[in-house]
Amino acid sequence: MLRTLFFYLIYLPWTLIVLLLALPISLFGQNAIHNWGIIWGRSALLLAGIRLQVRGSEHLPQGQPAIYIANHQSNFDIPLLYAGLPLQFRWMAKKELFDIPLFGLAMARCGYIPIDRSDRRKTMQSMTEAAKQIRNGASVIIFPEGTRSEDGRLQEFKKGGFVIAIKAQVPVVPVAIKGSYQVMPKGQRLIRSGPVELEIFPAITTAGLKNADIDALEKQVRKPIACMLEGGRGNAQHAA
Repeated sequence: MLRTLFFYLIYLPWTLIVLLLALPISLFGQNAIHNWGIIWGRSALLLAGIRLQVRGSEHLPQGQPAIYIANHQSNFDIPLLYAGLPLQFRWMAKKELFDIPLFGLAMARCGYIPIDRSDRRKTMQSMTEAAKQIRNGASVIIFPEGTRSEDGRLQEFKKGGFVIAIKAQVPVVPVAIKGSYQVMPKGQRLIRSGPVELEIFPAITTAGLKNADIDALEKQVRKPIACMLEGGRGNAQHAA
């Protein structure tokens, strides 16, 4: 309880300061603001008492953009990815978030990619534009489950991220987050300090793939993440 109280007393005002400073920092470019996000992510882990172990950094594609597909267990997953992934990346987010004063402007300055889900036609247009930005060099992270897991188990994957990957023809990198559910399950505010693992798996090529290959690509990406969550690192590495 004391850890939780200490966390919120410092983290909430600190996050507000981070957001306010994000705008002037963005004048120095998108990489500068991402580095600011790394500082925010690492401070969140420090305040929460999270001990992060990262494995598989050697699998990160070099010199090209990629789509990173990660499972989603907790509110801490975003700061975990900022703190643990040693690369510049962007987020894709609902278009409505870009309409929020200051917050939306900061997102746009960061190079985040809006997705319009108001109807199927606009969604497909958004995906095509997202694929174009990714081909031009913007690596992105996607939570294909769409929302945090209710029980820590891996949920069904939505197809949108895989459609974009095939449109962009860039590698897909599976990323498993294990332990963040125990730190802060969905629907709870109490924080439990502890270890969290971040495992990066070998990139999966999408070169030459078409829409008919979406299901096979989704299964290929899902398998190492599921094995990591269910059976630990050894089984995950074997599955990859």
